[in-house]
Amino acid sequence: MNIFVLNSGSSSIKYQLIDLDTEEVLARGLVERIGEPGQVPDHQAGIAAVLTSLGDARIDAIGHRVVHGGDRFDRAVIVTDEVEAAIEELSVLAPLHNPANLTGIRAARAAMPGVPNVVVFDTAFHQTLDAAAYTYAIPADLAREYGIRRYGFHGTSHKYVSERAAAFLGRPLEQLKIIVLHIGNGASATAIDGGRSIDTSMGMTPLEGLVMGTRSGDLDPAVVLELQRRAGLSVDEVDDVLNKRSGLLGLSGYSDERDVQKAAVEGDEAAEVALSLYRHRIRHYVGAYAAQLRGLDAIVFTGGVGENNTLVRRRVLRGLEFMGVHVDPDRNEVASKSERRISPDNWPVSVLVIPTNEELEIARQTAALI
Repeated sequence: MNIFVLNSGSSSIKYQLIDLDTEEVLARGLVERIGEPGQVPDHQAGIAAVLTSLGDARIDAIGHRVVHGGDRFDRAVIVTDEVEAAIEELSVLAPLHNPANLTGIRAARAAMPGVPNVVVFDTAFHQTLDAAAYTYAIPADLAREYGIRRYGFHGTSHKYVSERAAAFLGRPLEQLKIIVLHIGNGASATAIDGGRSIDTSMGMTPLEGLVMGTRSGDLDPAVVLELQRRAGLSVDEVDDVLNKRSGLLGLSGYSDERDVQKAAVEGDEAAEVALSLYRHRIRHYVGAYAAQLRGLDAIVFTGGVGENNTLVRRRVLRGLEFMGVHVDPDRNEVASKSERRISPDNWPVSVLVIPTNEELEIARQTAALI
């Protein structure tokens, strides 16, 4: 079965064609700058160009990444007109993402009317959170009216990585207590108990939680009020500051963790402070989630930084030996793209590096539905 996986942005289409029988990627690519002068005019034309490049390759189904499913979708669903309408309604919760995702869905349905389409939501995996984990302590009527609650994101990655971790350890997922650290330019932590997400660091939007490349992460809400009252910033300006000008960028001038690390090594004090805060916040969530899980079997690093940065992994978990957590320095330094253990064999908590594969997870969920 060949699954065509699409991730549509506002001006781009990222795609993979995956043979699920072998899990081989038959084709992959990226269409960029859609709508710009001299480029592909729209998503319909972009998908047509992709299909032309694929030639006579068979496509049995199309799987789409959609960022926000609100509290309506706790699993992948086959696309219908009603599902399209629901995604459009939920755009108020993800105005930068859902409309772009929906544009790709509509273009794909128009281009291949006989092929089933499936949407996989970033938020769906976290719909198992209890009310205590997803509720904000604001007036309940306001929360209900405006859909204000914690939803969580990166769910497709957290689901895939936790299942791969269980397979690596040779233990049933239902028996494991796992913390997954998806650390890239965007970053989130999730506590997974028996395969269920019970807590996660991102909230109503991807802004909450860990310090990220350009996002602030956790913040006293009064900071927003101060920026409006004293700095005279508008709502949109505050949004821009917290989402695009904060995080590592705001602290050090660099959004890429590798650049921050290099600057810190060269004696840049601001960069060193940024890295310390970055690691402090991750360690904070590790401790909190170990408590929520009431035990811990594994910590799993994934994402661009989590998979590749040996220093971040070592520094984040340094000093947690009292929790049964230890990183073997030799194993940690091994450069590899494979799933691997970086803790000693005989320690209570397994520390793993599991490369994420959201496209494959989307393909699997798509195939399971059709």
